[in-house]
Formats: sequence, C-alpha cells, structure tokens
Amino acid sequence: MNLFFEESGDFKAGSVLSQAGEAYQVELASGKRSKVRVKDVLLQFTSPDPIALIEQAKQTAADIDLEFLWEVAGEDEFGFAELGAEYFGHAPQAAEAAGLILALHTAPIYFYKKGRGRYKAAPEASLKAAQAGIEKKKQLAVIQAAYVEELKQHRLPEPMKALVLQLLFKPDKNSLEYKAMAEACDAMQTNPARLMLQSGGLVSAKDFHLSKFLFENFPKGVAFPAVAIPALPTNLPVADVQAFSIDDVTTTEIDDAFSVVQLDDNKLRIGIHIAAPALGIKRNDALDMLARARMSTVYMPGDKITMMPDELVEAYTLGAGQTRPALSLYVTLNTEDWTVLATETKVEAIPMASNLRHNDLDALVTEENLANDAGEYPHKAEIAQIWKWAQVLEQGRMAKRESFGLKPEQTNRVDFNFYVDDDVVSVVRRKRGAPLDKIVAELMIFANSTWGKFMADHGIPGIYRAQGGGSGGWAAKMQVRMVTHAAPHQGLGVDQYAWSTSPLRRYTDLVNQWQIIACVEHGVTAPLVAPFKPKDADLFAIVSGFEAAYSAYADFQNNMERYWCLRWLGQENVRQVEAVVLKDEVLRLVDIPLIIRLPGMPQMARGAQVKLDILRWDELDLSVEARLLEMLTTVTDEDLEEPEEDAAVDEIAVIAPDAEAGPEVAADVVEYALSDIEKIEASGELGLA
Repeated sequence: MNLFFEESGDFKAGSVLSQAGEAYQVELASGKRSKVRVKDVLLQFTSPDPIALIEQAKQTAADIDLEFLWEVAGEDEFGFAELGAEYFGHAPQAAEAAGLILALHTAPIYFYKKGRGRYKAAPEASLKAAQAGIEKKKQLAVIQAAYVEELKQHRLPEPMKALVLQLLFKPDKNSLEYKAMAEACDAMQTNPARLMLQSGGLVSAKDFHLSKFLFENFPKGVAFPAVAIPALPTNLPVADVQAFSIDDVTTTEIDDAFSVVQLDDNKLRIGIHIAAPALGIKRNDALDMLARARMSTVYMPGDKITMMPDELVEAYTLGAGQTRPALSLYVTLNTEDWTVLATETKVEAIPMASNLRHNDLDALVTEENLANDAGEYPHKAEIAQIWKWAQVLEQGRMAKRESFGLKPEQTNRVDFNFYVDDDVVSVVRRKRGAPLDKIVAELMIFANSTWGKFMADHGIPGIYRAQGGGSGGWAAKMQVRMVTHAAPHQGLGVDQYAWSTSPLRRYTDLVNQWQIIACVEHGVTAPLVAPFKPKDADLFAIVSGFEAAYSAYADFQNNMERYWCLRWLGQENVRQVEAVVLKDEVLRLVDIPLIIRLPGMPQMARGAQVKLDILRWDELDLSVEARLLEMLTTVTDEDLEEPEEDAAVDEIAVIAPDAEAGPEVAADVVEYALSDIEKIEASGELGLA
C-alpha cells in the first residue's frame, strides 16, 4: 500500500512498511524513512508507484482550469474528493485526486484552506481584489526590470531623480525604486553611491559627501526662514579706541578685534573686543531658535554654513570703518614685566579701523621682523606691543600646564589652510605659532579664562571647557569635557576656560555672552536676572546638543578636507610623495594633511620621513592605497622618548580647521589633541584607508 500525505506544508508519496496504532512507517522514493500520522494521510493507493503518482499529479495540477474549478466549487466548504467528482465527472483516480490537492493548495487566492484536505472557495470580491493585486505586481515587476536596465546603461530613470538622496541615505526598502537600485547594484557589482554617480544621480563625489551631511543634519535645507533682524542698540557708549581685527582673507564672521592705548611710560591698556550679537538676540526668540538649531557655523574648504543669517552677521560683524556693539575686556599692563594690573569688562560700541588679513601680513609679521622693528604694515606698533604680552601669556600658561604635570606644548608643527576656487584647490602650509596666530590665540585664551572666572565670581553658570582635574572617567583620560561650572583646563594651562569669543559662529559663546553681559549690567544681582540660572536644565541640554552637533560638523569637515586632499593629488598629478610617520602604520603627507594607513609597514619611529608611491585613491569612499618606496630620514633617541600625550598632539594637529575659523583655533587644537586621542586610534574617525 502507498500513501499520499502532507508533511510540513509539503506533499509526498511513499510505500508503507508497517503500521503501529495511529502511525505508519513509510519509505520515500529517496530511500528515506519517515513516520507519518494517520491524520496526515490524504490518499491510500496501490498504483501507480509513488514516484509516478507525484509526476502525474503535478501534470494534472498544471492542466486544471482554476477559474472553472472555482466556479464548480460553489460557496460552501468542501473536501477535495467531493470537488474532484464534480470537476472530473467521476470519482477521481489517485493521480487526479493528488493533482487536485496540489492545485487547490497552490491557488490560495481562489481557495482558502479550512483543514486537512478541506477548502472553501474565495468570495468573488476577494478573488477579484487578489487578482488585481497580482496583476499590479506583474506590472511593477515589468517597471522594475525597465529601471534596472536603464541603470545598467548608466541612465537614471526619471521617477528616481527626485528620490536619489532618500534612496542613498534613508531608503524605503519595500519601494520599487530601491528594489531596482539594489538589483542593479547586484548585477553591476557596485554600491548605491557609485551607481548614482555613474548614472547621473550625483554630480560628483563632493556632491555625495555634502548631500549626505545635509540630509542628516539639515533635512529642511540650509536657507534661513524670513526673520526680523533687530536694530543695533543706539545707547551704547563709543569707546575711544581704533580697533583692528586679524583674520584669514575668507573670514566674514569677524567676531574679535584688538586695541592698544598707551596710558603712560610704563602702563599700557590692551582691549580685546568681541562682537556682541547677544545684545540683539534674546533667549528663546526667533533668532535664538535658529542659532540653537545649528549650534555652530559649519566649515568646509571653499564654503561654509553659517550659524546665523547673513543679515544678522553683517549687522554685528566687526567690519572696518564701522562702529559696532562689542563686549570688551580691557587689560591694564605694566610694560616693565607685563604683569596684569587690572581688568575691566564693558558693553560698548567699538570703532573698527582695520580688518587685517593673514594672507597679506604673515610674510611681514615674523618673529625676526618684530625683534628688529623691520617691515611696514598697518598697526605695526600695536601688534609689536601685543606680541610682547602674548609671549608672556604663553610662558605663564606653559608654567601652569607643567604644574599640572603635563609636558610643554609642541609649537613646531604645521597647519594647513584650504582654498577652493572653481573646484581648484590650494593647500597652504602655515607653521603653528607664527606671531599673528599666537597673538590671537593667546589673547582669546586669556579672555575666555578671565570671563570664565568673571561668571564664577558672580555666582552664575556658564559653559566651560574642562580637562583633567580628577582621578577617574574623563579626567583620568585627559579628555576635554563641557561643564556648567568653572573647572581647570590643564591642557591649556588655565584655571577655567569658557568659550566666549566667537558668538557669531558658536552657540556656546552666545550663551556665555548673555551671562557675562548680565554680570556687567547687574553686578551682584546677576544671579537673579541672568538668562540661565544655576542648575538650569536647559543649559545642560544646550551642552549636550552642542557637543553632538560640533562632533558631527568636525567629522564632516575632516571628510571634506580629506576629499580635497585627494582632489589635490589628481589636480597636481602627484604620484610619489614624502610623508611623516605619525604612529605605527599611520603617516601624513608632507605637502598636504592627508593621513594614510599603510598596513604591514616596517616599524619606524614617529617623525621618520619616508617616500611613498601613491597607487590609487577613491574620492567616494576616501580611501588611499600606497606603497613604501624608501626611508628618507632617521630620528634620534630623544624623539623616541616623547610621551604618548604629545604623540596625540602631533597626530590630531594635522587635521587643521578651516582657514576662516581664524587663528583662534590654535587654542582649540591643543584641546583636540588630548580630548580626541581615541579618534586617532579609530582610523574611521580620520577616514584612514
């Protein structure tokens, strides 16, 4: 005896070997033996043999007219044998019955299964809906196939053009367009980004990197909504100074300037003047909400996304020939030993005499020229005086830094500025510690430290940058963290450090400026009227939001600088380059700040200079392949003994901030060195190949 039975949703046939109670021992055509329960048996037959029965059943099922079968079935539930007699016009033979079962089972839109061997015809409305769905799927499959063919011909189907960014960065994997893209990628052995680049969905690799960043961080676009720009205050006293700024040629958000007034033979008053948008922006107003949503200006080579609308920046930037609101820190100095005799903070209007540019002055304002009073340039005498004080400030910071147990900063490293004009990139080397850089950096550190203490002394919170000063967690790792109370910044060598000098481009500085102005205007009652009170939960939310945004922006800037480094290789047709060993298998090119990981490279001391052969690079995934040609220089034993801390400084310093951020960033680079040491270890953070 043979059985036709159902097992795990599949239909099989086999010969009975034995029966024990409610179960059969059955041998299948493959020779495998299986235990079959009586309730799973649909047919018992003697002929044909099981193999032939399955073959004949499949043929019968294929020949059955499902439309007619559905009409014959009626509306009531039925067993397959009953329907078989009606359909075939006689009691079905074994192969016919088995074929009918297969047909019923494989036509779920026509027949609903109600039990073992029992079915019910689908209602007419349900059947028509299901048939329409199947037809629609067939049509979609045809459309999908057409999309795939177009993509394989490097043409982007018209309906996909508006969905490029969504398909790349936040796809609906059930959509027809995504399925077509995925199928085309499989067929062409590529990835979605490269497929879009080949088919015109992306203009360039730069377009991909920028679009990804904007999609994730500016989903509504970078344009500002229409908003009223407040009028400049008219009741501010005008300072009796002629201030000047020092910035890169591309800078438009000029938020810091200086002035020098000789009081007598041994007394000098240096003014540090910071643009004061906090006088026009109020907490929780429309402009505040716009700035808080962005948290910072986003920098990239050749472009930027400002934190504030251009109209507001234009109103408050410290442009030459204008008198603009400012928060000023006046420092009275004894020029015999450059000790600080007094400091005073004022809210006032500052007449701006000049906007000096690094690109014009770096070659003139050198340490040698300053020492010999050589060269001619604007504000020469004032710069010479500030330079003397800046050196004293640096020495004081270094002594303080060493008192914290840290080594002195390394000031002989090189920074790089990027300039992009019509997709042609220039990478300009600038040695860190140049006089103009040091002047701005040291005075900004001094202002940020002084105003940090100013807020703390008045009992109001601010947003501080802290490093070290403890035994566990962040402090033990010497990572920079943001806190709302005064705390030491050991890396910079100051007792407290509150970002306050870039309120046009950093939201933390705007917040601190509100707090500082409250101290100036209200004195001991500042804690009662300051926008942010002690333990204000919103201040903690700002810190968290700023850190997240600033980190995302920094990663984007690093990626774009890496992209432009790769563009520079092609633009200059460079194949053999010199590089410096940063650590283990990580190197940095000498001419541009391109970081390359060279797996399997022989162990070399940090600082060793080598020659590399650039084999290939990819502007889309930012990878580089190179091979070592030769070692050019050796290093001394002294180099090998430098502490790991300084190694971190060397490595992170090659990721120079954009030129427009100004020389104030030199102060921040020291922070990056220690706070981001983990990023150096994680090659992905640097986009290493």
